[in-house]
Amino acid sequence: MSQFWKPGSEKPRLLDDEEGGVLFYSASASSSSGFGYSNIEKQRQRLPVYKYRTAILYLVETHATTIIVGETGSGKTTQIPQYLKEAGWADGGRVIACTQPRRLAVQAVASRVAEEMGVKLGEEVGYTIRFEDLSKTGVTMVKFLTDGVLLREMMDDPLLTKYSVIMVDEAHERSLSTDILLGLLKKIQRRRPELRLIISSATIEAKSMSTFFQTRKRRGLEGEESGPRTDPAILSVEGRGFNVQIHHIEEPVPDYLQAAVSTVLSIHEQEPMGDILVFLTGENDIDAAVQLLNEEAQNNGKHSSGLVVLPLYSGLSRADQDLVFSPTPRGKRKVVISTNIAETSLTLEGIVYVVDSGFSKQRFYNPISDIENLVVAPISKASARQRAGRAGRVRPGKCYRLYTEEYFVNEMSAHAIPEMQRSNLVSCVIQLKALGIDNILGFDWPASPSPEAMIRALEVLYSLGVLDDDAKLTSPLGFQVAEIPLDPMISKTILSSNQLGCSEEIITIAAILSVQSIWVSARGAQRELDEAKMRFAAAEGDHVTYLSVYKGFIQSGKSSQWCYKNFINYHAMKKVIEIREQLRRIAQRLGIVLKSCERDMEVVRKAVTAGFFANACCLEAHSQGGMYKTIRSAQEVYIHPSSVLFRVNPKWIIYNSLVSTDRQYMRNVISIDPSWLMEAAPHFYRQQRNPIAS
Repeated sequence: MSQFWKPGSEKPRLLDDEEGGVLFYSASASSSSGFGYSNIEKQRQRLPVYKYRTAILYLVETHATTIIVGETGSGKTTQIPQYLKEAGWADGGRVIACTQPRRLAVQAVASRVAEEMGVKLGEEVGYTIRFEDLSKTGVTMVKFLTDGVLLREMMDDPLLTKYSVIMVDEAHERSLSTDILLGLLKKIQRRRPELRLIISSATIEAKSMSTFFQTRKRRGLEGEESGPRTDPAILSVEGRGFNVQIHHIEEPVPDYLQAAVSTVLSIHEQEPMGDILVFLTGENDIDAAVQLLNEEAQNNGKHSSGLVVLPLYSGLSRADQDLVFSPTPRGKRKVVISTNIAETSLTLEGIVYVVDSGFSKQRFYNPISDIENLVVAPISKASARQRAGRAGRVRPGKCYRLYTEEYFVNEMSAHAIPEMQRSNLVSCVIQLKALGIDNILGFDWPASPSPEAMIRALEVLYSLGVLDDDAKLTSPLGFQVAEIPLDPMISKTILSSNQLGCSEEIITIAAILSVQSIWVSARGAQRELDEAKMRFAAAEGDHVTYLSVYKGFIQSGKSSQWCYKNFINYHAMKKVIEIREQLRRIAQRLGIVLKSCERDMEVVRKAVTAGFFANACCLEAHSQGGMYKTIRSAQEVYIHPSSVLFRVNPKWIIYNSLVSTDRQYMRNVISIDPSWLMEAAPHFYRQQRNPIAS
């Protein structure tokens, strides 16, 4: 057994946890007394996964693929990579990889494992997420990354030769990247029989995964030469769970947000101490609930004064994440209001009560209308069980479901639809093409995507000039677009800005479009937010408006005070600066000359047109209320109220994305001249019905 805490280095700071489980306490938030090596060792041995340590290492040694079904909180995510390292899988410069579907989980797990191993994060234990790399070649032995980042690494190293073991964690989430990754890893295994895979998840259909990784080929002679067995091994690890009482609501609730807030307040009044985890759908809902609970605490001092209300979603800054993981102050009750990220990816200690709204935000793409909707949709039974299980980690808990038992039993679907079957596949197709997989329809998928979505993706890439007539990547454009880790339309915009001489501006716009929103959500201050937007508003539209916000931020000396005054999200702007820096490096690597067009916004609009020509719309002449029709499919669309062009309604515009609520709304809109469409994409607008002549 190797030492986990090196004397002389900073002592790992942990709180003793009688029940076992993954504890994420940020060093800053926990007590600084520290316990040292023996205590950390005791804690690791108390985790349910510990007694399977030998079995796991034996299976990884003897089987090419090991499927581990483990309850969330069993310790699999933090412990298995450490067991592998102790067993020598990272010797000789090799690396152990562990993938997660979400960035937040990658950061939290990596810092926890570094703390347990007594090493500095970014050295022996590192992580990589899009636009952020905290790992060192030649030093990092255990690396946590998102599935998407590992896919990108294949572009430089198709067989992932530096990795000895790749653990795909949370595989049951069936994210788009996870499914592509599983298909590719299966291919890599044929070329690299020595590569070991661990597929781990909470509620995976282990049988179907095992069938997927079953290779038909006849084994060679028994004996040393034949390498690991090709049939997958399955191991089940129980979690350390306590009994959870489940309460369903008697009658369906009209407003789950309000119902969630009331439920939290009644738990706080009537139930013994213990933290509360509330599952809501997204950032807006969560911010609203946090605000309602905080207002309640102010207005109703005695009942709700002990509540510490904290949000948890992927857009949070690192400091806000740390608050969620830090221990609850004595005499207080923590209420964490989270998206489904806390369902499986992260373990929060101290949770005794769960409030489940029954909903989550899910992506649904319609390849026929080319609209991707982020829809608040009912969760599956598998998710509902996961959510309830979060309450039984430290002692017996209670789960309050804001839906009826009859609905759960008779109407809820058993499993969620894999993202592969409900997503826009443009980015996925270009990645596979860049990896040299040309027969995409014949690719071995864990869940087959719809042929319509495939065809639509191929069409879009062909129209962008990324694929040629044989559906192969064009050179150099196709390969360059694949190299930029953004939506292919944005990548094409960046590449076009090179000829137009506005690459500095376009890179800024691309960085801003990569964060959720640079505006602070204006709960109860809509008028002030609108006024703030008008200070920056550019007649040309949102993209040019973003340039003036960025310029103001830089001129203010990147001041948080300035952001606060202008209703701008300071953390988002800091992220924009980081992403922009990365994009500049990528652009330079691709030979793009970084040049500013100063005040010539026409070239900026032309560059956007070069990438997004397929999203062009024209204002309907006699329509009421600013109705546009898309050139491509004559769909009715409207400018989103958050756009600076909301009331302006220029005749010709291009949008960045469509969102669907009561109407189809266009987000991030810019005005254009219709003649540019023919310049940018004559093949696409082959004067069909001569739409642009009007």
